[in-house]
Amino acid sequence: MSTTSPHPARTVLITGTSSGIGLAAAVAAARAGWRTVATLRNPDRADALRAAAAEAGVELDIRRLDVVDEESVAAAVDGVIADYGRLDAVVNNAGAGHLGTLELETVADVREVMEVNFFGVLNVSKAALPHLRATGGRLITVTSVGGVVGQPFNEAYCAAKFAVEGYMESLAPVARSLGVSVSVVEPGAVATEFVNNIGLDTDARVAAAGPYADALRAYIDRTVAQFTPDAAQTPAEAAASVLEALTAEEPAFRIQTSPWARGFTAAKLADQDGSAVLAMTDTWVR
Repeated sequence: MSTTSPHPARTVLITGTSSGIGLAAAVAAARAGWRTVATLRNPDRADALRAAAAEAGVELDIRRLDVVDEESVAAAVDGVIADYGRLDAVVNNAGAGHLGTLELETVADVREVMEVNFFGVLNVSKAALPHLRATGGRLITVTSVGGVVGQPFNEAYCAAKFAVEGYMESLAPVARSLGVSVSVVEPGAVATEFVNNIGLDTDARVAAAGPYADALRAYIDRTVAQFTPDAAQTPAEAAASVLEALTAEEPAFRIQTSPWARGFTAAKLADQDGSAVLAMTDTWVR
């Protein structure tokens, strides 16, 4: 493919685009004029992505990328550079939900959550950074309000998202010194397949929870209610904040996707001794 145009299209690579925010962000970026490389771990799951692109009348370059496989990451990034000659932005969106608590799971379970949600982000970001430096590009990571507020029975997931937020907040001034903008996008509840993807069998989980059964039941009931279509954002609404990070002249480091998410995270960011957050989350398990 030729890269000799005096005004080459801006190229963005987005991970985790088979559904939800990633799919919506890929379509939104393409609509906004970005040459969009939409990646996913299993290309056999790209039917919904292709259908959404066709409905929107946009073209996507769909490729395989498994964030926990460094060779897969390198091949995807190298392929983008070989074909287009540039990489202007990366959106780290791929991730996996998890429900559990320390006494009811193994440390290996926690490591697996960290591998996908934290180290996967680092794998992609490390491969992309030399190319983002070359274009003065943008590194955007979809985290969660769970990367700001720790949530019951989400210890491993929140730990991974906290780690991403801390890493990117620390990286941001370093990257900025070389012309790369770093942002994190913090969704709250989004009506996607995210809850289904954690394999939630409520009755079985509660039955196996022993002394945690009552607290787990209370937490699950509250959380499922938060993810109903009536209560949650749509993926397209959340993806609008990803597009903001892509297109704003000077994007903020931390971008919440809704007024609810802004209020929720504000409780933590203004809570110097931690008492307000713990008073709130304590009610979720009673």
